[in-house]
Amino acid sequence: MKIRQNHSFNHYNTLNTRIMKRLFLAFVAIALISGTSFAQEGKKALRTADRDYGLFKGNTQDKEKLSSALENIDIAIQDAEIAAMSKAWESRGKIYDEIATQISIAKGTESLAGLAEGLPKVDNPAIVAFESYKKALELAEKKYETSKALTGIKENQENLYNMGYYENQDGNYEGSFVNFEAVLEAHKILKANDEDSKLASEEDVNRQMHTNGLLAMRANKPEKAKMYFEELYKAGYEEPEIYEELYTIHEKDDRAAAYKYLEQGRKKFPDNVSLLFAEINYFLAEQKLDVLIEKINMAIDKEPNNLSLYTTLGSVYDNLYQKEAEAGNTEKANEYFQKSMEAHNKALAKDENYFDALYSVGALYYNKAAALIVKMNSITGFSKAELKQVEDLKNEAMAEFDKALPFFKRAEKLDPNDVNTLIALKEIFARKDDLETSSEFKKRLENVQGGGTNETSYYK
Repeated sequence: MKIRQNHSFNHYNTLNTRIMKRLFLAFVAIALISGTSFAQEGKKALRTADRDYGLFKGNTQDKEKLSSALENIDIAIQDAEIAAMSKAWESRGKIYDEIATQISIAKGTESLAGLAEGLPKVDNPAIVAFESYKKALELAEKKYETSKALTGIKENQENLYNMGYYENQDGNYEGSFVNFEAVLEAHKILKANDEDSKLASEEDVNRQMHTNGLLAMRANKPEKAKMYFEELYKAGYEEPEIYEELYTIHEKDDRAAAYKYLEQGRKKFPDNVSLLFAEINYFLAEQKLDVLIEKINMAIDKEPNNLSLYTTLGSVYDNLYQKEAEAGNTEKANEYFQKSMEAHNKALAKDENYFDALYSVGALYYNKAAALIVKMNSITGFSKAELKQVEDLKNEAMAEFDKALPFFKRAEKLDPNDVNTLIALKEIFARKDDLETSSEFKKRLENVQGGGTNETSYYK
């Protein structure tokens, strides 16, 4: 028995297929219209951006036109077709660069400071312009497109430099570094394309690298700084900071190996005080005290009014005094004690209210007294001779405390919140059985250690 074909079912399928085809074609048409419309919007935004940029250039008081140009160019490049055009990115570069130009003029001329008012608020406009010009160069297919992109980069390089300079003046080292780094990148692009750069000579390039390295240090970018300084070091760039900064960078990993930079720098620039101070700090860290004394005296010859050098020298001699005293070499210990005292007193002769020297002299006497107390406490016998020895040591210690006291009083008057001064005064008065005054300094000490502040000094 033959199965009869269901004509009504086939008829339904045919109708359904036709309807689906029509729906599909309609959907495709809508999509094409929508895509065309979006592309048209992008092109329209690009035309508007170029028009309003031109109008602003004709009247730089009309900042609304610049704002409109900015808004429309950012809309335009959201369209994939427009974003593939070198011309669109070149336009974007011009608009952002114009913002940077207006900011530079306003910052550079006090009478024109008002020019910045009403400008579109954007971060790093010169950087955005530079990135836009680079994109324009990348997408350029025609010779004139390449030429326009390179012209943009050349003009933008000036703004990058200016913005870097003003950011540095404002203390924004991160922003300054970013702009100055782009100055060098722009230079490389221009030179690769046989174009003139703001950095006209090798010396200009080295000077910019030097600036970038110093800014990288300030912006807490040690790896970037290391890159610039090592390149300058290999090139034999004659600047003392190169050697000092390379030492600073490498010191954290290997101080002894890093010293080669200081050593070479000191040979090249023997009169540079900054390198000398860095060398002093190196020998301080290494505790090479004999060499250190020689270096500090050299520094004093160059800067006789630098009071910190005298107190540093005094501290070195104090360190030597304590080592010799612990070793029982009384004669040598006394010699270093006197040299330490002399160094601090030279500082006080130049400034009688120099806190560091006042405290240090007090500490010299105090530590000498403390050593005598330790020696006194080590005597445990009760013979007549031993008791006399204890009494003599106690009197000797109290005499040293009495010598220390005037210096600590003057130090406290200058800084009533210095913890070490307060500790010394508390202990001295306790030793002198002046418990009331000792208690007062204990309270003041606890106040500071608890995060408080002594509003006035005890001694007037």
